[in-house]
Amino acid sequence: MEFGTAFQVAFRTLGRNKLRTALTMLGIMIGIGAVICTVAIGQGGQRMVQQQFASLGENMIWVQAGGRNVNGVRTGFGATKTLTPDDASAIRTNVPHITGFSPDVDGHLQVVYQGENWYTLYRGVSPDYFQIRNWPVVQGSTFTQHDMDFRSNVCILGHTVQQQLFPTDNPLGKTIRMGKQTCLVIGLLKAKGQSPGGFDQDDLIVVPYTTAMHKLTGISWIHNAYFSTDSLASIVPAEDGIERLLRQRHHLRPTENDDFNIRHPADIAAAREKTSETFTLMLGSVASVSLLVGGIGIMNIMLVSVTERTREIGVRMAIGATEHDVRTQFLIEALALSLMGGLIGIIFGVAMSAGISQLLEWPTDISTFAVGAAVAFAAGIGVIFGYYPARKAAALDPIEALRYE
Repeated sequence: MEFGTAFQVAFRTLGRNKLRTALTMLGIMIGIGAVICTVAIGQGGQRMVQQQFASLGENMIWVQAGGRNVNGVRTGFGATKTLTPDDASAIRTNVPHITGFSPDVDGHLQVVYQGENWYTLYRGVSPDYFQIRNWPVVQGSTFTQHDMDFRSNVCILGHTVQQQLFPTDNPLGKTIRMGKQTCLVIGLLKAKGQSPGGFDQDDLIVVPYTTAMHKLTGISWIHNAYFSTDSLASIVPAEDGIERLLRQRHHLRPTENDDFNIRHPADIAAAREKTSETFTLMLGSVASVSLLVGGIGIMNIMLVSVTERTREIGVRMAIGATEHDVRTQFLIEALALSLMGGLIGIIFGVAMSAGISQLLEWPTDISTFAVGAAVAFAAGIGVIFGYYPARKAAALDPIEALRYE
């Protein structure tokens, strides 16, 4: 029997019991839709994590002032005063692969403009900071080395601070009060949104680090230092070079712990992405259970169909149909049933993914691989669970089948 003819007969047979066919396809449809939707949610989450960490800065290394051990009591991060701007300059000069650096001094204070005020984070950095963090100034300009040298009272506003202090006015050229200092607004940062940790990255004011050190904080050390490398592959050797140089400059003995911490977003991003992949796999596995249930439903209906069509099978075999023809016919019916359910399930999964994205404001990423795998899986379900009923139909004795009432 030709496959084209077999499919025509299959669709005509399935059409005789439309409600039963629809209910049987429902299990496959829900299973395929659930798999596509869960994979889309998981991949959308992975893409969101990648975008968030890309917003932190590409090829970035973050050196943080560490803790120390005082009479057996370990203090927290940032407790040491040994990380200095000279350390950052020495790293830029002596460690290979470093292309930019920025010391960092930060803290919180109240900022005021006329009748508006806001409690926010200030961050003192160098001009390289904007390139390292991949954070452009969309209006105005950044500060210069001249501003660094003369500790100028200039600042650049994050988007959140801009909205709070200047809900209707243009901030450029305006003077705000930061604590006891006045500061001229020279630029506006591009909005970045939340960080991977859930903090508002736009709730800050950026100033020259020399201004932050001597006028806002009154310290001679720095809290952090940011560095960029020439490539992603250079991060690890650059980290090793930074560690060796800082231990040497801080006169640490081999038995002493580092008084600094070295991090880079790639490590955290890889861990978050692995977690997201595991979560996606878990959701997909749970959703696949419904496909198994749908396959069992197909087997059940096909067994019922064999019983109902026993006399028909006998007639076919009596006029020349072989066991192979009968087995093929029932396999194709099971395959058609699962493929129709699978195609409707794809539409259902895509629609459900779009609905979740709109309702929960969660990004979804529909994978063509997932769709293709879902179709292949649906076909496999039809063949696997349709084989036993088809084999049972082909094994019927024609004489006994013709006598069946």
